[in-house]
Amino acid sequence: MFAEALEAILKDHCTPAVVRSIEEGASGLDLWESVESAGFVDLLAPESEGGGGLSLSEFYPVLLAIGRHALPLPLAQSMAARALAGEGSKLPTGLISIAPGVTEVNDGSLICPLVPHGLQASHVVLAHKGRRRLLDTRNAERRDYGAPGRHTATLSWNKGHAIGADLGPDSGELDAWGAAIHAALIAGAMGRVFEMTLEYCNGREQFGRPLGKYQAVQHQLSVMAQQVVASSSAAQAAFQGEGPSPSLMSAAAAKSRASEAAVSVANTAHALHGAIGVTAEYDLHLYTRRLHEWRLAHGSEDWWNLKLGHAVLASNQGLSQFIHTLHT
Repeated sequence: MFAEALEAILKDHCTPAVVRSIEEGASGLDLWESVESAGFVDLLAPESEGGGGLSLSEFYPVLLAIGRHALPLPLAQSMAARALAGEGSKLPTGLISIAPGVTEVNDGSLICPLVPHGLQASHVVLAHKGRRRLLDTRNAERRDYGAPGRHTATLSWNKGHAIGADLGPDSGELDAWGAAIHAALIAGAMGRVFEMTLEYCNGREQFGRPLGKYQAVQHQLSVMAQQVVASSSAAQAAFQGEGPSPSLMSAAAAKSRASEAAVSVANTAHALHGAIGVTAEYDLHLYTRRLHEWRLAHGSEDWWNLKLGHAVLASNQGLSQFIHTLHT
């Protein structure tokens, strides 16, 4: 129900034209207000705090909708941040992102590299010395990633502004949320990319037949569909727990699988679209660029495969037994 309601709002307010304008520097506040005023920012917050109280499994379709529309704002991160704050913690309104990591340098300043939506976020939640902290980005130096249309930035705070509000202990929940969120966003965007590619191949004729009638094209579409389904299944599995946060290892498996598929799906989509697929006027790049961006956010497949490998070795279990334990 919530996913369908958000889908309707994004269909009207997060059109490709709006996505382009935000990528080109528009604030996106109108889009944000349309979502925030409908109460979606607090979907994960407890009902006792005025939120929706959604479970992880109920939240997953909401993330798919965000990914399908390539929403260029940190809505998913803001919702997770409010869930992480817990009861009794009042977070500020506005765009909140989650830092994938933090380094404290000798002078006491903090550096957070490659924060998703770091150019837009008014606050950032990060894990430092086992505690979750909320830092105001007005006090931060922002360095953009340099890629067109991306709002990723490296943020740094000097010692005087690097303390922030304490949101409680963190034992990996922030990493789990970052990985699981982007796995779900990738799954949503990949589904949209596949739909666009299938529609194009069935409508575009070459040598008197639709492209989709050629066996070689059908094979590529079949492999593409398998990648989408496998990634969606892995991402959904990360949101099946009963707790307030995804399991770190389930999130790691989901992010690894989705990130691996993102490159293949994007490449196949552009190969089958041909020249039109790389034009600025055609919408495909709005989603395939997101796939590449989200693949790297909070760790690529190489990063999470290493974490999973260490976890398997430390468990003293066989791989099949470890996977079974992961999802039970």
